[in-house]
Amino acid sequence: MACIRFPATSVAALLAIGCATVEIDDLSTPMPVPAGSCVTVGFLGGLDRWDDGSKGARRLALALRDPAGRRYAETFENRRLDVARSFVLQALDADQDGALTPAELQRARWVIYGQSLGGGSAVGLAWRLESLGVPVELLVLLDSVSWFDEPIPPNVGLAAALYQDEGWVIRGESDPRLSDPRRTRRTLEEFDYDRPPGSTISLRGLPWTKLVLRVAHSRMDRDPRVWERARHLARAACEDPGSETATSASSPNLRTAGPSPPADGFPPDESWTTSSRSRSRTR
Repeated sequence: MACIRFPATSVAALLAIGCATVEIDDLSTPMPVPAGSCVTVGFLGGLDRWDDGSKGARRLALALRDPAGRRYAETFENRRLDVARSFVLQALDADQDGALTPAELQRARWVIYGQSLGGGSAVGLAWRLESLGVPVELLVLLDSVSWFDEPIPPNVGLAAALYQDEGWVIRGESDPRLSDPRRTRRTLEEFDYDRPPGSTISLRGLPWTKLVLRVAHSRMDRDPRVWERARHLARAACEDPGSETATSASSPNLRTAGPSPPADGFPPDESWTTSSRSRSRTR
């Protein structure tokens, strides 16, 4: 009998599409959330699972969680925008009547981020929240390569694009268009992978599909500087607008990792020093 054999990577990809998708019941955030909460929603890239702890996008969410401080974070596959929207609605709808009152709209502060193909989903969710009247404190695009990562909707307070432009084919969104520059601030931050420390980031263990024509993109996904910067922005967005932490977030200060960052990829702030090769601009 004839038998068609698929490469292991293809089988894994098919399983990821068909079976390993996130559902509302998988989430740990209470619904509705307590008043005064700050909730972060992240989207992973490619075919990555929503709970893949080896991915920076997932580790970022786990690092941001602080239930005692009413700080919650969840991640989704970039194709599960419907589940993410349902999560936001259930998190805000205190009386569970299917409609959001003005008080419920202000129940939580929202942060959204997306890595690689997840960038388009992050912007897509922000637009859906715009239609519901939900403000978004911060939207972060992490080397976004989606065709749908602009324009940024006017309900976003600060849009941050962290990107690299050294890939032969895959280069992150470096200048996302704002639908209303009067309502949304923007910060653009470029990371360098042509020379150390960026060029020394190991790609060991990655399949060839993540290396062909996308070395810089893959290095950025493993770069602790990127995820530390995203974590700082997200935490600042959860602070009161007038606080020192929130104010400092609008003034980019890119850093380069010390000689031996911790295994979780999130070195403490004091272990970082200013990098002359990192470029940033705020508009």
